[in-house]
Amino acid sequence: MPPAATTRHRPTRLTPDVSLWTGFAAVAVAATLLAEFIVRATIGPRPPLADATALADFLSRTSNETLMIIMIDTVLMAFVIVFLAGFRQIITSSESDLEWVADLAFGAGLLFVGVTLVGDAMEGGAALDAASGHPDPSVLRALTEGHMLMFGSIGCVLLALVSAASGYVTLVSGALPRWTGIVAYVVAVLNVIAVPTIFGGTSDSSFVSAGGVGVAIFATFPWLAWVIAVGIVTIRSRRRRAG
Repeated sequence: MPPAATTRHRPTRLTPDVSLWTGFAAVAVAATLLAEFIVRATIGPRPPLADATALADFLSRTSNETLMIIMIDTVLMAFVIVFLAGFRQIITSSESDLEWVADLAFGAGLLFVGVTLVGDAMEGGAALDAASGHPDPSVLRALTEGHMLMFGSIGCVLLALVSAASGYVTLVSGALPRWTGIVAYVVAVLNVIAVPTIFGGTSDSSFVSAGGVGVAIFATFPWLAWVIAVGIVTIRSRRRRAG
């Protein structure tokens, strides 16, 4: 008799749950954002860039806190990349015709992450130079001003594009609640409004300065809040499907 046929079982390939990972990334963004805010609150306001002595002393005194913020922000940006990939997959799985618009949001989001990390590197370079004991005032000022532009108007333009594209694909695809798309459009408008802060000077005490408090409150934070909201929605929708 011929030997019995042996059935081969291929190993099951586990595909990560996109809703779970999108929600997890958004929750991680919230946690790292809170940690960054707590550390930044301990630093206090930066002295005017024109006062070279005070600036060098400030950056030297807060160098460790600044480097900690940069480390946290780098981790935050890694979770943002995971969120952007998950958001794109949720949209394209629901409506494949929107893939190019979803790719637009994903690509602009990645570029925003890159610009943010370059700005963090400039801020970290200023902190390292100040901590060396022999800081160069011109280097400190140049690095600080470059960081302010990347965190400010440059980042706002990219976030406006990300938010507008995200709002469009959300409303058209119906993959997420309609209110998340409307909020994305609002975030896009806020970031466009914040772009002219590039002409607002460099004073850390001015609300409309380049890369100042106004940009953080009305541009960057609303987008991160939208990311967190979308992540919570995806987790809740996943639980409803499981139920």
